[in-house]
Amino acid sequence: MKRIVLLLAAVFVATLILTPNTVFSQENNYQLKPEKSKIEWLGKKVTGEHSGTIFMKQGNLTFDADQLLGGSFVVDMTTIVNTDIEDETYRAKLEGHLKSDDFFGVDKFQESKFKITSAEKLADGKFKVIGNLTIKGITEIAELMVNVHKHGKMLHVNGKMIIDRTKYNVRYGSGSFFDNLGDKTIYDEFQLDLDLNFE
Repeated sequence: MKRIVLLLAAVFVATLILTPNTVFSQENNYQLKPEKSKIEWLGKKVTGEHSGTIFMKQGNLTFDADQLLGGSFVVDMTTIVNTDIEDETYRAKLEGHLKSDDFFGVDKFQESKFKITSAEKLADGKFKVIGNLTIKGITEIAELMVNVHKHGKMLHVNGKMIIDRTKYNVRYGSGSFFDNLGDKTIYDEFQLDLDLNFE
């Protein structure tokens, strides 16, 4: 009997030594709170800029202690709105154009997605995140910097992503593909500012 107990103890110790990451894993899964999260977008052209918001349907992040392991997000493209134009008619016209096939083709592509493939922990809650971004059915590698801070049970994430829209077949008004646009040129890159809350 004593020999069996010693044998079991030895197996347990060996398991601890050989697989420490599994035995002591502290994985935590956080779910996005869409009603407490938003994304602000900014697009620029030669003659100015426009800004607005867009919202997420769902998302999650997985941590092992304070290391970000992965996560994924689904953006509701039907929620694109403009916030800088006061005239209702002009604002509705711009929103309709952004949702049209000239830009994001929302009737056909109602969702955009981002899936984390790797995350490098930096200082002071900062992470360099790399993942697969899918817009209009086209997937490209994207990178962003985020700040992660915990407040009780809540996890707050903010960051900025710069996206080259032409990689996703959004080429309307792009000087990279069309000549002689003059002051109608719309810059290829647009910016997303993330303000996300998880629990």
